[in-house]
Amino acid sequence: MKEPVHFELLQESQDSMARRGRVHTPHGTIETPVFMPVGTQATVKTLSPEEVAQTGAGILLSNTYHLHLRPGEDIIKEAGGLHRFMNWPGAILTDSGGFQVFSLSSLRKISEEGVAFRSHISGEPLFMSPEDSIAVQNALGSDIMMAFDECPPYPADRDYVEQSLLRTTRWAKRCLDAHQRKDEQALFGIIQGGMEFDLRKLAASQLVEMDFPGYAVGGLSVGEPKPLMYDVLEFTTPLLPKHKPRYLMGVGSPDDLFEGVLRGVDMFDCVLPTRIARNGTVFTEKGKRVVRNAAFARDFAPLDESCDCYTCKNYSRAYIRHLLKADETFGIRLTSYHNVYFLVKLMERIRNAIEQGTLRAFRASFFAKYGYEQAND
Repeated sequence: MKEPVHFELLQESQDSMARRGRVHTPHGTIETPVFMPVGTQATVKTLSPEEVAQTGAGILLSNTYHLHLRPGEDIIKEAGGLHRFMNWPGAILTDSGGFQVFSLSSLRKISEEGVAFRSHISGEPLFMSPEDSIAVQNALGSDIMMAFDECPPYPADRDYVEQSLLRTTRWAKRCLDAHQRKDEQALFGIIQGGMEFDLRKLAASQLVEMDFPGYAVGGLSVGEPKPLMYDVLEFTTPLLPKHKPRYLMGVGSPDDLFEGVLRGVDMFDCVLPTRIARNGTVFTEKGKRVVRNAAFARDFAPLDESCDCYTCKNYSRAYIRHLLKADETFGIRLTSYHNVYFLVKLMERIRNAIEQGTLRAFRASFFAKYGYEQAND
């Protein structure tokens, strides 16, 4: 049986672990490395699917837990699946709901069978097992599904991390067994293990043996220092198969995108661009800019002089500041569009730099303008 999602490795960097590739899915081919905008509840906040597509994004992420609560996977299935329900023609990756095991820690109880939650909306009890997560994702019809896992917090006791990891591995096997649409949807495994290198190695060996079509590195960017995150990532990615995609979950700041790519990551997602946009903060070549600030009240330049997105071609900082201060939704639509476009185009430039063998030089130039300190190689 041919996998519905497969990875084509086009080029490997000579001086880092960076890779240039393509992920082929039933809803289009994704050039990698790639940033995936997050549409948790079947929408990238404030943006239409057409606008998301205009930024150049070909794949986005939605969340199993949230869509299970509302509107319910039965409604989405009746609509013809998640793509048709939200009118998105590109690829979709669904998170398993496992991250909510981490983020809703005060509302859940973990057992071998699964996780008992209380709904963050109504407070009513609900239960999700690995089999439940896969059934929901099969009903949603995403191109890439994620195995149900637990993401340990940082810091965490080593014994806890080890027991969590072993349970996550058992859950991964149950997810594979429960998957009903193997010819239409790919199921990726998730490497956990906290900040313990030997546990990361154990997790990778166990999941690689299960032969998933792709692998995610989970449990990073959960509060640990960035140098530690980079060290764990640099250790983990070489443990994964070369000819399968590697996905770093929940990471999307410009510096982390560069550092992840240099350590062999192909796919990234993060709520960061739209979250900070709603607070009036935008990415620019010269660093973040808080356009709500009074300094921009009479500034008629675009958000970023070097950007050619719809927002920057048509609207000024002064106008966008006015909209934000007046609580007009159009303001956060414009900042959200710009931020998503910025990261999508940054990944395009990173891909070009890998092809030309200039990724490290591009990183140095970008970091100098942005105000980042250069990370140790």
